[in-house]
This record gives sequence, structure tokens and C-alpha cells, in this order.
Amino acid sequence: MAIRVTLDRVLLERRMSLTELSDRVGVTLANLSILKTGKAKAVRFSTLESLCRELDCQPGDILIFDEEEDGSAAKDDEEAA
Repeated sequence: MAIRVTLDRVLLERRMSLTELSDRVGVTLANLSILKTGKAKAVRFSTLESLCRELDCQPGDILIFDEEEDGSAAKDDEEAA
């Protein structure tokens, strides 16, 4: 997937644990862990808003588009050739 989650970097910069963030935003530790490890398939805007509010950041600080990470784009290019 071309969208990478950099929540771990933002947490490190803020010196905040995932447990503390979970308590502050009201999202389970398990769900934040899924998001942090990049295994999430979706994120609600309300969750993203809560994360940004508590971490004092912008959505682009947490989510990054990285076309090189998109395995399906490379596969599509190979099939087209």
C-alpha cells in the first residue's frame, strides 16, 4: 500500500507512549497498534482528528503517500509492459 503510517515517529518526537495516546483519544490500544504497524485498512476522520489534536500535528505528519511502497503499482507497470 502506498500510504505509510508514521505514528511511531510522531509518538517518539512527542515522548508519548501508545498507551498514553490510547487513554487520551479513547481508541483501544489494540486498534492504535494496528494503525501504528501499518496493518490498518482504513481510519476514520474522527479518529485522525483526535490523534492530530492530541499530538498537535497535521494529518500529513501521520500519513505519508509513498508510491515506492505500493507493490500493486509496480505489478501494474510490469503487466502493462
